[in-house]
Amino acid sequence: MSTTVSRVRAAYARIEATDRPEIWIDLRPRADVEAEARTLDGRLARGERLPLAGRLLAVKGNIDVAGLPTTAGCPAYAYRPAADAPVVARLRAAGALVLGTTNLDQFATGLVGTRSPYGAVRGAVDPSRVSGGSSSGSAVAVALGIADLALGTDTAGSGRVPAAFNGIVGLKPTRGLVPTEGVVPACASLDCVTVFARTLPEAERALAHMASPAGRALPSLPARAPGPWRIAVPPLDQLGELDQGWAAAYEAAVRRLGAAGAEIRGIDLTPFTEAAAMLYEGAFVAERYTAVGAFVDKLTAEGGEGLDPTVAGIITRARDIPAHRLCTDTERLTALRTRALAELADSDALLLPTAPGHPTLAEVAADPLGANARLGRFTNSTNLFDLAAAAVPAGEVNGLPFGVMLVGPAFTDDRLARIADLLRPEVYVAVAGAHLTGQPLNPQLLSLGAVLDRTTTTSAVYRLHALRTAPPKPGLVHVGESEGGAAIEVEIWRLPAEGLGNLLAALPRPMTLGSVELADGTRVPGFLCEPGALGDAADITTYGGWRAFLDRR
Repeated sequence: MSTTVSRVRAAYARIEATDRPEIWIDLRPRADVEAEARTLDGRLARGERLPLAGRLLAVKGNIDVAGLPTTAGCPAYAYRPAADAPVVARLRAAGALVLGTTNLDQFATGLVGTRSPYGAVRGAVDPSRVSGGSSSGSAVAVALGIADLALGTDTAGSGRVPAAFNGIVGLKPTRGLVPTEGVVPACASLDCVTVFARTLPEAERALAHMASPAGRALPSLPARAPGPWRIAVPPLDQLGELDQGWAAAYEAAVRRLGAAGAEIRGIDLTPFTEAAAMLYEGAFVAERYTAVGAFVDKLTAEGGEGLDPTVAGIITRARDIPAHRLCTDTERLTALRTRALAELADSDALLLPTAPGHPTLAEVAADPLGANARLGRFTNSTNLFDLAAAAVPAGEVNGLPFGVMLVGPAFTDDRLARIADLLRPEVYVAVAGAHLTGQPLNPQLLSLGAVLDRTTTTSAVYRLHALRTAPPKPGLVHVGESEGGAAIEVEIWRLPAEGLGNLLAALPRPMTLGSVELADGTRVPGFLCEPGALGDAADITTYGGWRAFLDRR
């Protein structure tokens, strides 16, 4: 069986094991995805270059996928697109395999992930808490290890808040860099298609394929003065009320950037928070009525079946906003943006908590509008100001993911990613078989952002066996020097700390993750094998390593 088909089957097994039906609106039949995987393997065998070959993709339910209905979270709105949205088509052309469409806050209106007739999407880590919206299903599919990549959209923070709540990466590109054709609009002038992944390098790779060089003319950015990264950080009292422990976690992220050599500078956050409040409280929400208001009015008149009442209320109230108020708010926003960009002028990025807290499902149910408004405190202004953003994990608070967001001027997407990379804690892992460079499972390491550090050997306390698995792999077992142990060749890879957990979650028996002793006496996590699986496995220790065994075999 091919590695690609195996990954598809593992994904569907994971879907069944996690038992989270609220993640999906429409899931493709497994047989169809397997057939596509086999076709993909044939193309690879013929020498085609497919940089995202076999990466499993989930697509937010307001983005067109050929063969599946586009619902935008409302069954009555559903239509069947004749073709993939360009952003989906580009990822497929690079080798990605679509699993299905995911649940969302209806019509992409919300930051909570509960406003859907398909069910509230629960958090990946703590199911009593919200997953964040509106790209809720996409984020959780990635966080639970089902999909490698997922598409979301972001108008007010929907590609960033779910990333923070579920411990993954969310990239919100500069407006216009990624096409929005084939996407049901929320606010068409502000909408962005975003990408989720478990690691920053994988998110960047996907975004590179999604972006359109001709999508928006690149301006002549001011030359950056030489020196360390300059990071703008507001005083804590301007952040407002944060959940318990979140201020300390944010300060730790600031210190981490400082320790990595960044220069920390102060900033007045007032224009950002004032603009954030305008997105829903001002006249700009009227654009949501432009997008789907006539449909919502019609469905309401027919009884409103399938409409989320909170979403319907937001959209219908926007119908009566007078034009003069939009003019007034536009003028005020222009002034706030001028102030905000002046504050950012001598900095490379603004660092903020992605959200001020992580509410429970019960808290959102008790105050749906208030809870949602709080979650957009730091994200709502980004698209209004035409900024780019990257949301990345920054540790845990009380066992829950904590995330931060780097925000910068339009077209500084690459710069934000480079700065975000400084926040990644890293670990080392030893591999001895199918994950070695050039071997079938090495792409798993690469997709997690792993970088080869060195090739070395273990201490002389291990034996190596050829397991009867698909793909073929060896089993490394600790026996001790007195029991005929030998030094075995291994590669040491450096990867983000969260990547080690992802490897462990995908590790099939009889493989285990344990402590491997190296020739210099140090220990790192590495792949070992359960001794009970060696009954019919040939002992290949004398070859000194898996590659030598394959070469001589």
